[in-house]
Amino acid sequence: MTTVPRLELMGVSKSYNSLKANDQIHLKVMPGQIHAVLGENGAGKSTLMKIIYGAVKADQGSLVWNGKEESIDSPSMARKLGIGMVYQHFSLFETLTVAENIYLGLDKSLDLKQLSEKIKTVSEEYGLPIDPRREVHSLSVGERQRVEIIRCLLQNPSLLILDEPTSVLTPQAVKQLFKTLKKLAAQDVSILYISHKLHEIQELCDEATIIRSGKVTGNVNPKQKTTSELASLMIGRELPTYSHTAYAGEPQQIFQVKQLSFTSDDPFAMPLKDVNLSVNTGEILGIAGISGNGQAELLSLLSGENLAKHGEILLKGQRINSLNAGKRRDIGLGFVPEERLGRGAVPNMTLSQNALLTAHRKGLTRFKLINFAKVKAFTEQCIEKFTVKASGAAAEARSLSGGNLQKFIVGREILQNPEVLIISQPTWGVDIGASMFIRQTLIDLSRQGVAIVVVSEELEELFEISDRICVLAQGKLSTAMPTASTNAEQIGLLMSGLNQHEQMQSAPVAEMS
Repeated sequence: MTTVPRLELMGVSKSYNSLKANDQIHLKVMPGQIHAVLGENGAGKSTLMKIIYGAVKADQGSLVWNGKEESIDSPSMARKLGIGMVYQHFSLFETLTVAENIYLGLDKSLDLKQLSEKIKTVSEEYGLPIDPRREVHSLSVGERQRVEIIRCLLQNPSLLILDEPTSVLTPQAVKQLFKTLKKLAAQDVSILYISHKLHEIQELCDEATIIRSGKVTGNVNPKQKTTSELASLMIGRELPTYSHTAYAGEPQQIFQVKQLSFTSDDPFAMPLKDVNLSVNTGEILGIAGISGNGQAELLSLLSGENLAKHGEILLKGQRINSLNAGKRRDIGLGFVPEERLGRGAVPNMTLSQNALLTAHRKGLTRFKLINFAKVKAFTEQCIEKFTVKASGAAAEARSLSGGNLQKFIVGREILQNPEVLIISQPTWGVDIGASMFIRQTLIDLSRQGVAIVVVSEELEELFEISDRICVLAQGKLSTAMPTASTNAEQIGLLMSGLNQHEQMQSAPVAEMS
């Protein structure tokens, strides 16, 4: 007996002006199958998922749902058919609560109080804790992703589309999510899974469709391929390996935080309690943690967006508590926020204009007048040196894929020659090729004597690039340990708050040996 595919795409194409995002795509997903879609940033994965979900209309081709051809013209229609999607970039209303946002996408059989209880139950069951009363504007990126996942699961979909769902989870929470997804698949739910974490694809997925430059280039069983083979299929070339040499200079303590405490006016924000850290020249300090444990508050204090009143922040021995973000940049502090569009770059401004926003102090202006030739040259240097795929310095930031915009923002900061660089989620939602490039760039920069603080929820990333690693949980920072002396399981336990009392900052701040 032949099983009818849950979803089948035949000859699906979509163009944006001269760019062919999808070119004659064929894709078949069976009931109960966990099916990966692999490809670099800009390969056409997101466009294809939006076509399935009804957010984008294909130029040609057909979509067959449970044996019947359908024309899905809206996400609402997709949801009625039984298709749910968790976007990589979220679709939430900032001024509404978690419960109100979820309520908008569900049928109205439950009132808000009943829905809030259901959200609590489902979030705890799936290891994705969230307070349904919180307003979205107060949530970190990771917490917003939890809202999207929970909203989707509450719809009881027949096909669940997940775009980078584990980028903000601990190893323990990933295992729990995988158990949930496998249970859903056993109940005949089909899952389309997009991730740049190839080991996840191998562990979870039954089949993988490879997309490169808008075309399907292969279908494989990921369990029968190595991660290197999958990566090569995805990017069309062999992956480079990391070069992680020791710092040749004499380490000097250049950046310190002492007894830093902070309580925000936002009642839902996480207070910081007696945070201590130190970073040396030539060193990368990794800070792990689940979103919502104080990362946003700590980064705002380190960057100068908020001024610290309790504790000390020292740069090259100078107390900088009272200096704003611009003045901290003037004396050698660089900063890359986690949100690319909106904080890292202004979407409708050109790359040249975005370069000017933080790099104007590096000779791009004179007597407060803009030197447009130098701005263009700086931008073009950034595009070339950091292999940014863009039409040029006049391209708008929003026209770039996530990975290319991230490379541009990181490159913009590095070209300003910071002595200390603070970077949050450096490769969040970025494909494996761009991720490796950014990580190697940070390693190379540190070996030139720059002190780097990396805040990330990607444990694999922190273990690949950090010299020492610590964990921020419930607003408290654990003692930094040499990365070689710990492992992902131990750090994951600290991230979840277990054993945190044994590692609290009552111990002396660990120095790099």
